[in-house]
This record gives sequence, C-alpha cells and structure tokens, in this order.
Amino acid sequence: MPLNVAVQMDHVSSITIKGDSTFALCLEAQQRGHRLFHYTPDRLSLRDGRATARTEAMELFEEQGKHFTLGPSEKIDLATMDVVLLRQDPPFDMAYITSTHILDRIHPKTLVVNDPSSVRNAPEKIFVTEFPDLMPETLITKDPLEVAEFRKEFGEIVMKPLYGNGGAGVFHITREDRNLTSFMETFALLFREPFIVQRYLKDVRKGDKRIILVDGEFAGAINRVPSETDARSNMHVGGRAEPTELTDREREICERIGPALRRLGLLFVGIDVIGDYLTEINVTSPTGIREVKRFGGVDIAARLWDVIESKVAR
Repeated sequence: MPLNVAVQMDHVSSITIKGDSTFALCLEAQQRGHRLFHYTPDRLSLRDGRATARTEAMELFEEQGKHFTLGPSEKIDLATMDVVLLRQDPPFDMAYITSTHILDRIHPKTLVVNDPSSVRNAPEKIFVTEFPDLMPETLITKDPLEVAEFRKEFGEIVMKPLYGNGGAGVFHITREDRNLTSFMETFALLFREPFIVQRYLKDVRKGDKRIILVDGEFAGAINRVPSETDARSNMHVGGRAEPTELTDREREICERIGPALRRLGLLFVGIDVIGDYLTEINVTSPTGIREVKRFGGVDIAARLWDVIESKVAR
C-alpha cells in the first residue's frame, strides 16, 4: 500500500546524490510507490497544537543537477502523513531541537524516523557516554584547567565542538603543542556549550569505521581513512572510503548498544569506531548507505524501508 512520506531535509537542490543517504532513502521509497513530500525545517509550523508544513510533491532521478522535480507548494497537516523522515543535517542547535518538539505532536501516530524525542535527548557525542567502557577516555567541559590536566595525563588529545558535525572544528593536539590555550579561547568565543576532549587514538590512521544499524541490528559498514595531511576521516574533507568487515569487538559494540537503540525508536543509526573504541552514535542524519552499497554491501535503504513499512502496518 503506498504511503505518504514527508521528508524534512536540507533543500534537495543542495545535495550531492552520489553519497547522500537521504537521497537514497527517498529514491527507495519512490521505487516502492510511496508518495514523497519535500520541505525544509523553516517551513515547519505549530498552531494550536497542530503541526503543519509547506511541502512540495517530490520526484527524484539519478542524475546530479537534474535529480529532482518539485510540485507547487501546499500546506499540509503532518498528522495526515504516514511517515516523516527527519533528515536535515546538524548543527544540532535550538532550531533543530525546536523541530523535534513540533514533531513530537504527531509521533507515533505518524511514524517519525528517528523518534524526535530520542533525537533530542540523545545527541551523538553525549548519548555515547552511556557506554563508558566502550569509549576512549572522554572529557566534556569548558574548564581550561580540566582540559590542561587531561592533556597532561594522556599527551595527545582531540578537541571538537560538542554539537558539531562533519569533522568541522576537530583538532588533534599533541603534548608539545603550544596552541592549546588559544584553541580553548577560540572555542569559548564560538560556542556557548562545553566542548568534548578525547584521548587521541593512533588507530585513526588505519581508519574511522562507520557502522550502520537498522532497528538496533548491524546492517553494513565502511572504513574511512584520513588523508596524509588531515587528522579527520570524514569523506567530504578528503577521507577515503574502503570496504571492511566487522571485528569481534565491533560486533560486541553493536550487540551492546542495539537494545537501547530499539527502545528509543532510533531506527537508523550510524556509529563511529576507531580501533576498539566507540566514539560517536549518530542519530540526527546518519550517512554512509550509498558507500556501503557501492562496495557490494547490503542495500540499507531497502532494509530500512522494510522496517518502516512493517511498523506502519502494525
């Protein structure tokens, strides 16, 4: 039975379809006969307890630059949709949080993927701290003395914004680096929130593995290897994707966090693993499914839609 699917996303004109997971999810929905309705977060409204959005009917094509058509704008009551895909990219700021509060008004009668309350309450770099034995040593603070002591203890550290994404603002700082104080002063000027500091993991030179889970179960993985001139492995800053298999430790990590993901309604999640350590649990707008399929892995978009259709039918 065709479903009505609203997609809350960055404007479809701005995406690069080769590696975009939202495009892959929407294309799979379209191929199954579901109807797609596109809107950006600034077109979301709440009046008298009713969540609405100004949407356009969307059709997709596998040709960059000619990859979509949109129909005329139409205001719809999101409660009339069967599914809402919550897929805009971070920053995870008050605008993002507000959108989750609005979508709470329709979920779960209208299935929102991922559950908006859980997205709000489980930001990637904080949710992961529920599993401290799976993580590298980690500090969340704005206190410069705490950061200085942390570096003194571990020598090499990584600093990054607590609510950043895509590798932006990630710094590898060595024991001898004299810029630590300047970094902290800059972070304090740019961000009101604390920042996150972790022990540097040398295994990152071998890759930062993106592992995707669907409804708490392992679905696929790729390894992202940083370039010689960068500490970050994110592909849009020069990281190289390569096929990979899970280690026993990575399977243990998936099995440990899977029940929590299912309990929280986090159907589509991408975790980051370096060496033997879980570093992030990405729940806002996970990526990587097109790369997994390109390297011969499972079609994760199809697997996720199997789960979504089953939940809607129930």
